[in-house]
Amino acid sequence: MTTNNGSSFTRRAFLGGSTAAAAAALLAACSPGGSGGGAGGGKALKFWNMPWGGTQFNPLDKKITTAYSPKGSLPPATYQTIQWANFTQTFSSAIASNTGPAVSSGGGTQAFQFAQQGKIAYADNLLDSWKKNGIYDDFLPGLVDTLKTDKGYAAVPYNLDVRVSWYNKALMQQAGAEVPTTWDEYRDVCAKLKKIGVYGFGQGSGAGNFTGSHILTAFMINNGGGLFNAKKEPDATNAANVEAMDFILELVKNGYSDPAAATYTSANVQSQWKAKKFGYGWDGAGLPQGAVGDVAGDLLVGDPLTSPSGKTGGLYFPNNIMMYKNTPSQEGSEAFLTYYYKNMAQLWTKNTGIGLPPLKSIAETAEFKQNQNNVKILSDWQPIFKTWAAPGTTGLFYNIANTVDGTQPMINFAQSIFGGKTDATNALTTLQNALEGLMK
Repeated sequence: MTTNNGSSFTRRAFLGGSTAAAAAALLAACSPGGSGGGAGGGKALKFWNMPWGGTQFNPLDKKITTAYSPKGSLPPATYQTIQWANFTQTFSSAIASNTGPAVSSGGGTQAFQFAQQGKIAYADNLLDSWKKNGIYDDFLPGLVDTLKTDKGYAAVPYNLDVRVSWYNKALMQQAGAEVPTTWDEYRDVCAKLKKIGVYGFGQGSGAGNFTGSHILTAFMINNGGGLFNAKKEPDATNAANVEAMDFILELVKNGYSDPAAATYTSANVQSQWKAKKFGYGWDGAGLPQGAVGDVAGDLLVGDPLTSPSGKTGGLYFPNNIMMYKNTPSQEGSEAFLTYYYKNMAQLWTKNTGIGLPPLKSIAETAEFKQNQNNVKILSDWQPIFKTWAAPGTTGLFYNIANTVDGTQPMINFAQSIFGGKTDATNALTTLQNALEGLMK
């Protein structure tokens, strides 16, 4: 679920087929409540949004939406909250029957899936208009291009879910360790933390916890690798990935990772932070909100690490808002989104719990700057992030994320690495074969 000033879980992938029911069950378990408005009737423009934050998010979001006063004959907007439970079926059936929204957020990759089905109204014209009114230049670096496809921009960026390093400043001080900036320095930090009985590679990959596989992928990206090549074909066994996993396996085999990490749920991971057993680790922007108690104030975002290849990088998930061809007015859809993006800052400044903002102007507000961890993420980490499509930067496409995000091959891969009873080449080869099978 999303939490204040960050998100521990996110709905990145729009899963279909046999995985949809399992995804819906997971999402139902971690979905916060939201307040829904009535579905639009007549020629009104329907905006469907998700419970991205806490209990105050959707009421404020509805207020922003219904305050929209369009010019001339353009349609007004109605608001409806779509709960995460069963959201895949809700969108699929509505879009198929032409009873769905004109504009919506949703699963992070559903825009790519519906674009492939011919249901998405591409955002190129909207983005061109935003180049004239300043909104386009307000987006964080590289963010818009993550939604670019061969046919156009499938959506516009909305909120960000990220994976970054975290450390407990009190434990680091006790261990005599400085915040690392390279892989070699990080290895040394892990060794120092081990001497005081603390793990330096705090992580987990148990039931429902996909962060472990995210972080392994992030280390591949950090080294200039990634799971796909420029043609968006599986490329798990490239040399950069092997080197990255050799490094992680070294951390595991040296006892810098909790031996039970392969079984740890997100709650287990938070418990280890609370128990001061994790001194350094990797998680989403909302870790301090999950690791409550006297530890939360000691948790700080680390610096991006430079790999042996001299590269930096990480993994993030840009959630988005999309437009559909089934709209009372395409001009109206674009006018509404222009209004919405000019007025949505309060979703962050009023601390509703939505993920990190896509606009520099929001990041520069006094309210947002009160959280120095989030400021550091956007200033130091966001410029180096890439999506699942890495090492490329554009055209995620739904089948990439749905092949690797939360899938069984990735779970098996992460658990094998955290278990430490494999080698990098064999683990990556097994993953490569599984990914090729899923993408056939």
